[in-house]
Amino acid sequence: MTVTQDIASTAPNPVAEDSTRARVAELHALRESVLAGPSEKATRAQKAKGKLTARERLELLFDAGTFAETEPLRRHRASGFGLEDRRPYTDGVVTGWGQVDGRTVFAYAHDFRVFGGALGEAHAEKIHKVMDLAETAGAPLVGLCDGAGARIQEGVTALAGYGGIFRRNVRNSGVIPQISVIMGPCAGGAAYSPALTDFVFMVRGTSQMFITGPDVVEAVTGEHITHEELGGADVHGTRTGVAGFVHDDEESCLSDVRHLLSFLPSNNRELPPAVPSDDPPGRRTEALVDLVPADPNRAYDITAVLEEIADDGEFFEVHQGWAPNVVCALTRIGGEVAGIVANQPQHLAGVLDIEASEKAARFVQMCDAFNIPLVTLVDVPGFLPGVGQEHGGVIRHGAKLLYAYCNATVPRISVVLRKAYGGAYIVMDSRSIGTDVSLAWPVNEIAVMGAEGAANVVFRRQIAQADDPEATRAQLVKEYREELMHPYYAAERGLVDDVIDPAETRAALARTLAVLRDKHAALPSRKHGNQPQ
Repeated sequence: MTVTQDIASTAPNPVAEDSTRARVAELHALRESVLAGPSEKATRAQKAKGKLTARERLELLFDAGTFAETEPLRRHRASGFGLEDRRPYTDGVVTGWGQVDGRTVFAYAHDFRVFGGALGEAHAEKIHKVMDLAETAGAPLVGLCDGAGARIQEGVTALAGYGGIFRRNVRNSGVIPQISVIMGPCAGGAAYSPALTDFVFMVRGTSQMFITGPDVVEAVTGEHITHEELGGADVHGTRTGVAGFVHDDEESCLSDVRHLLSFLPSNNRELPPAVPSDDPPGRRTEALVDLVPADPNRAYDITAVLEEIADDGEFFEVHQGWAPNVVCALTRIGGEVAGIVANQPQHLAGVLDIEASEKAARFVQMCDAFNIPLVTLVDVPGFLPGVGQEHGGVIRHGAKLLYAYCNATVPRISVVLRKAYGGAYIVMDSRSIGTDVSLAWPVNEIAVMGAEGAANVVFRRQIAQADDPEATRAQLVKEYREELMHPYYAAERGLVDDVIDPAETRAALARTLAVLRDKHAALPSRKHGNQPQ
């Protein structure tokens, strides 16, 4: 090749350059049309329902300008029933990743404007891919759900797509945080994916979850019920326990999703993110001395105790509306994340029942999976008695909480604030089931049951035969309490590590959490346990 030929071969080709510029312009125009969505009419219909578009939701979820989309040009390949003439880009789901407070998070968002957000083969494959990427990168996954279920026109391939999602949900359970945000309908098989994830958010008035809709329910059972009454946010936030968080609007909902992520590690190989705090870890909590009544029969609000213990009085409660007799919350103590499980004397005197046991067990398992230390605040009179509880399986459900605590290898601290009676005391992370450090306040009463009940059982004949049964009962109750229920009885036997001044509670927790931060505990080699169902 001559020098002239060589120069000619590397010189710009005006025709080729114009062609490339035209193709680039075409690409930008195509991308703009994809970002705009299927039509202005469809967008107006979405807004009329009080809902944001998929992309608007992602903008609220991620730090500004950080979202990187995957497969925006994906289109389905299905035919029949007119599908071959309707092949919109994205196929009804927007997928990708971005930053939340500077940390990588993956997400998918159903676009209800395209096929009603219904899942087809291509739609499912996009979700599968982003789930696999989240697993590979070791980063949280957020699903923004607003879809009409399986795309009926695609038949069994759509159902198989759901199967692939469920399989990945389970494979990543306890590996990366998985959060489902219900922002529209989520019916049929689609409802099972959120049920498999770690947290579920819902929005009042616009989001519903159910296996069979109101029309089917009425046809089969004759019951007439609305979508909201059957599977609305308040139903799942207060009655079924499916939703951990319920919000009035999408903006506050997505803001709390971001807040939740701030407490969680990116994956199970990391510790949760610590945040420097100006609240001294050794701060005395003098208010606790008067906040909790010494009388075990008087109620109080346990959340006021959490406010005294937590950094700057802040905590993030999970399942606030469901099973309120136990409080589960994420907080920070000395800048370090901790999970709080606490009996709530304001509701049912803080007893454990079927729902409270399930709620706390699920929370304990989540904390253990993601290396979040557990602090248990105990003020429990026992398990709720009654035929309904027994026939509902309180034994089986109570065992779930027992199993969760016994199986947990994260740092565990329990504090007996006041009463701790019977099997409920054992279940609430007592020393006997493996808590690392057990503390108690000087008003604690740890016993098989309350003094009055115990005296009635132990001294039944003596009381019945007494000349003055009431006076005898009162005297025996006093003796029982002084002998077996004084605040140092458990400490003398090594079942409580120390009895502390309530004003020292925050300092004691911060100090102990710091010591246990690098705790390492291994369970016996096994495939998995067979936990109570």
